[in-house]
Amino acid sequence: MPEGEDGAAGTGEDGAAGGLDRLRAAVRDQWETLSASERAVAQYLAGAPAESLLFASAQELGTASGTSNATVVRALQRLGYAGLPALKRDLTADFTSSVAPEVRLAQRIAHVGRDLGGIWDEVFDEAQERIGHARRLTSDEALRTAVGALADAGEIHCFGVAASELAARHLALALGRIGRRARHVGATGFALADDLLALGRDDAVVIFQPGRALPELSVLIDRARAVGARVVLVTDELAEMYGGRVDAVLTAPHTPTGITTEALTALVVADVLLLALTTLDEGRAVETSHQLTVLREQLLDTKRRKP
Repeated sequence: MPEGEDGAAGTGEDGAAGGLDRLRAAVRDQWETLSASERAVAQYLAGAPAESLLFASAQELGTASGTSNATVVRALQRLGYAGLPALKRDLTADFTSSVAPEVRLAQRIAHVGRDLGGIWDEVFDEAQERIGHARRLTSDEALRTAVGALADAGEIHCFGVAASELAARHLALALGRIGRRARHVGATGFALADDLLALGRDDAVVIFQPGRALPELSVLIDRARAVGARVVLVTDELAEMYGGRVDAVLTAPHTPTGITTEALTALVVADVLLLALTTLDEGRAVETSHQLTVLREQLLDTKRRKP
C-alpha cells in the first residue's frame, strides 16, 4: 500500500479533498489486485495534488509514474474509473466549489506556460480526451431512441443557456438547413413561460445542460410530458437526476480544467444528431440545401445590383 495511505482520510489543501479521498480509498481497496506497473500508477495518483491531476494527460501521468499511458488507463479502470476524464470529473466538483475562479485561472496559466507548442498540445489533448469519453459513455440504444424522438417531431425545441447556448443555437440552425422545423429556447425564469406555451404534442425538446440542475429544467420537462412532447437530454452530471423523466440521455462530458470550451462535446453530440437525421430523410435535406443555396445567390446578386 502507498506510504501515508493507512486509512485516515486527509483533508488536503488543494481544494479537492473529497475526490482525492475517494481516489486514495480506491487505491487502498484495490491495491492487492494491481500489477506492479499499475501499483506505480496508483501510488503516483494517490500522492499527487489535485490540480496536477486535473491538468495532466495520460501520457504525462505515464511518464511521471515510470509507466505508459496505456498502463495509466488500465490502472484507472481497476480503481473503478472509466478513464482519466472520469477521474478528473470526480476531482472537479470539489476543486471548483472550493477554489476561486481566478485561482483556477492562474493555475491553468501556470500549467500551460507560454510555449506555443505546449499550448497546442494541451488543448488538443484535452479535446481528444473529452470527445473520446463522450464516445464511450453514450450507448447505441440511447442514440437510437434520441434520433427516433427527433425524427418524428413536428418541431424541435433546442434549450440551452449560458455556455450551453452555443450548442443549442447550432443545433436549431442546422436542423433548419436540413428541412426540419426547429427553434432555440434560451429564456430563463418568468420569460420561459412563453416558450413553454409553444410546445406541442408532436414536438421534441433537446436540452443542453452539463451539470447544474436549473429550476427551469424540471418545469420544461414536466411541460413536455404534459403535452406529449418527447425529451432528449444532453448532459454530463444530470443523467441520474432526470434520466427517468426523459426519453434519452446523451453524455457530453464537461471540461475539468477550462482549457477547452464547455460546449465542445455538446457540439459534437449535436452534429451526430444532425447527420443521423439527414440520412433518415436525404431527399428533404438535399432539397432544403438547394433552396438555401439559391436564396444565398439571390441575396448576393441583389447586393451586387445596388440601385
